Amino acid sequence: MLINKLAGPGASARKYDVITALGAHALSLGKHDQRLILRLITVLTARYNWARDELSMGQREIAQLWSCDTRTVKRELAKLRGLGWLVVKRQGARGRVTTYGLDVNVMLRATRAIWPAIGPDYVVRLEAMPEPTIVPFPVKGVVTQPDLSDASEWGLARAILFQQDAGRYGAWLQALTRANRAGGRLTLKAPSRFHAAYVQTHLEGVVLAACRAVDDTVSGIEIID
Repeated sequence: MLINKLAGPGASARKYDVITALGAHALSLGKHDQRLILRLITVLTARYNWARDELSMGQREIAQLWSCDTRTVKRELAKLRGLGWLVVKRQGARGRVTTYGLDVNVMLRATRAIWPAIGPDYVVRLEAMPEPTIVPFPVKGVVTQPDLSDASEWGLARAILFQQDAGRYGAWLQALTRANRAGGRLTLKAPSRFHAAYVQTHLEGVVLAACRAVDDTVSGIEIID
């Protein structure tokens, strides 16, 4: 099961396969997950460039399409990045919007359990594709994906940080907990003084960028023990 690009011969069928998997998967879940996936399907069918694997659409435009506000858009995009379904191809800067791509193989793996409900021909067609090789990252133990039901700025930022670098997340960021928020300054608690000092010194910028990606009112990060 490996799709490198949704373009070229047979691309139309592959697009429908992906959207069908997303729709069937959504219908097997609760209403909040259903809405998230419906929003993704809507933006893909409306504005996604399948040939170039690019979604370039401003948050205000997405908010209008989704009938919500831009804060909701930020949260939902963060959840999709946390799932690994959306990946940042070019970060927006100087008035330019962020360009996203799809990780179709992650999406298909997430929806695999529902394939038999779609039909045996669907299962045969997708399982005929070779499975991609997954290289494990050098972290002791299992690093689990953050719980996306935590809709705080830190909860959503954790999902982004996990997708950016699961090894770094497992080693230094997974253990951080939200302590408090005073205005734009977010305070996170680390399990030790050394841990807090390392993250503050080496990873403050990474953590702040992830938090601002979901809540642009975050102006600073403080790590305490």
